[in-house]
Amino acid sequence: MERTALIEATGGPEVIQWADVELPPPGPGEVRMRNRAVGLNFIDTYHRSGLYPVPLPSGLGGEAAGVVEAVGEGVNGFAVGDRVATFGPGLGAYATARNVPAKTLFALPNDISDETAAAVLLKGCTAEFLIERCARVQPGWTVLVHAAAGGVGQIAVRWLKDIGATVIGTVGHRDKVALAEAAGAAHVLLSREEDVAARVKEITGGAGVPVVLDGVGKATWEASLASCARRGLILSYGNASGPVEGVNLATLNAHGSLFVTRPKLFDYYVTPEERAAGIARLFAMLEKGAVTAEIGQRFALEDAAEAHRALEAGKTTGSTVLVV
Repeated sequence: MERTALIEATGGPEVIQWADVELPPPGPGEVRMRNRAVGLNFIDTYHRSGLYPVPLPSGLGGEAAGVVEAVGEGVNGFAVGDRVATFGPGLGAYATARNVPAKTLFALPNDISDETAAAVLLKGCTAEFLIERCARVQPGWTVLVHAAAGGVGQIAVRWLKDIGATVIGTVGHRDKVALAEAAGAAHVLLSREEDVAARVKEITGGAGVPVVLDGVGKATWEASLASCARRGLILSYGNASGPVEGVNLATLNAHGSLFVTRPKLFDYYVTPEERAAGIARLFAMLEKGAVTAEIGQRFALEDAAEAHRALEAGKTTGSTVLVV
């Protein structure tokens, strides 16, 4: 029997239940994946809370690393014993093992551990598509990164520094300043104590920044608008403080003909070619040490509810891994 997390209703972390399941043999195009490490991501809390509706009952989690235990009919490219990882889009990664479509798997290089993969795969590919394919950041640009000490934040800061951009990061607590600085942020602002936009304009000589990476949402939206340079781009990719609602298009005009996008990873990792190119770029950044897996905390798999509480309370740093 395997153990898997289920939610039968949306709500707080208390809705996460655990059940014994007996897995059938993998079907056509599927493999059985034995999990060794599972990644925790903010999107997991959105599925659990109902912010991103899912059919109920539902599993939770999309990101995990492990090993192939069985292969279904028609699967090519994977064999029993192969080390693999996935970041979805299918849910159910909070489990000891599960059957997954082979097309959603990535083969893991020998020098990338299971915990590293679970900590960095989704967040790293998020940073890759945001910076390189969505914003197309160029060397010499200055970029504002909200939640710069978080999981995606630290990776994005390191990535931006490596390609020659200057990073202004924001953090919510003083004890996170050093983490953002260690990742490579040239300036770190306290989002709950400082006027972020005023400080950004001061740092940039009044110009503002051409790109804002905003995974926080509601609490930072106004600061993001006011921090942008003329014709700047805001990438609103997360809702850690709640969703941005009621956006008035005239506001974009008033702040300097701004551009805004609400992108998601799976619109940039659609074709096999896009997926292969994105993951290859991430692995190259890991190999040369430009990006690292900053695992701030580990929880046992069945302590997922506790992990959700810590994440939503802003008490985590870097990536969080659920250990199987």
